[in-house]
Amino acid sequence: MLTFEQIKELIEIVAKNRLLRLEIERSGFTLRIDGRDAAAAGESRAAAAPQAPAVPAPSPQAVAPPAPPTTAEPEPEVAAATEGLHVLHSPIVGTFYTASSPESDPYVQPGDRVKKGQVLCIVEAMKLMNEIESDADGVLREIYPKNAQPVEFGEPLFAIETA
Repeated sequence: MLTFEQIKELIEIVAKNRLLRLEIERSGFTLRIDGRDAAAAGESRAAAAPQAPAVPAPSPQAVAPPAPPTTAEPEPEVAAATEGLHVLHSPIVGTFYTASSPESDPYVQPGDRVKKGQVLCIVEAMKLMNEIESDADGVLREIYPKNAQPVEFGEPLFAIETA
């Protein structure tokens, strides 16, 4: 079961990132957040019910066509700094951590040689610690977020020199 604060945080994430829908199922509890109304009205709504549709299906007349996908251009300084480098992007929204605990050494530092499958950081999402692994062999050249900084889906995390 999710706490009120966790649900509130999810609603804010859906609204902030203009997600169309988020659905979470946990131990017989289903939470669906429909972000389409939030984008239009400026606020989010959530409904929850055990193993039942939490949000009724909209009638065909009420369904607006989805917005065309936008391709986010990398910030100019990131784009210039990563030319010729492989950039690893965040697969989820959460909080970026360079180590498994505050007392631990960072997983990696710029200049370290990394291998495909090696853990580079943790992104915490909803109290779950997600290990982010390298998807390429090479030398780590840049770590973009600072420790304990929030990161968005698709945000650059690392630049790896693969050649």
